[in-house]
Amino acid sequence: MPPTAHDTRIIEQFTRQAEQFARHPIHSEPEAMARLFRAAMVGPETRVLDVACGPGIVACAVARYAARVTGIDLTPAMIAQARKRQDREGLMNVEWRVGDATGLPFTDRTFDVVLTRYSFHHMTEPVLALGEMRRVCRPGGRLVVTDATPSAEAQARYNRLERLRDPSHTSALTLDQLRALGRENALSEAAIDGYGLEARLDTIAYGRGISRIAELLESDIATGEDRTGLAPQRRTDGLWIRFPISIVAWVVPPDQPPGRPAQVT
Repeated sequence: MPPTAHDTRIIEQFTRQAEQFARHPIHSEPEAMARLFRAAMVGPETRVLDVACGPGIVACAVARYAARVTGIDLTPAMIAQARKRQDREGLMNVEWRVGDATGLPFTDRTFDVVLTRYSFHHMTEPVLALGEMRRVCRPGGRLVVTDATPSAEAQARYNRLERLRDPSHTSALTLDQLRALGRENALSEAAIDGYGLEARLDTIAYGRGISRIAELLESDIATGEDRTGLAPQRRTDGLWIRFPISIVAWVVPPDQPPGRPAQVT
């Protein structure tokens, strides 16, 4: 199937920033990684799939604890960065695929843990992606989604700002909306966690949109209202924001047949 217009936008965006994205320390923040690993419950016999793996940061980190890890991403330039990381770290139990999260090229029940980080806000149909993650995970296996989850009050303004920063952004879900995707896919909720991820604006935003982003954030600072949900702060070295991140883990029910489940309400 040829890429959609939105797929092309994602590929263009992340091809341009692949090297810088791979180097940015925000994506390897130790406490954030530790929280993800606790939710995933990876062990020495675990087969892991990292969906929308980007430059392989999570996949390579989890490979030190798992039996086998597969990373898949829509953007070939990101997979190229992932292979470089694997080579640098001397990992032999990782493989890579280029592919779409809503049509994973794996058979049913292939993996014990299927996870994705910071990807759902790029997807037009995250419920389908979670359904595919469910399909390729064995019964009793674990699914983990980590993503930004603004409050319902801040969601619209947050999404407006993020589209200025990243044209491939679709919509960040609230935590309640993310949990609802699990119910739609007949999953059993196992754990919820969260943290704030800080970044200096000029290290994660580029181009013409940055001045408008700064204007929106400075307005929040001036009024004392966090209308963007990003808790902006003016520090001596620049303008900082704090992404509200949630981790939701589900278990695939052991009595469910493979394939996409019927929608439940």
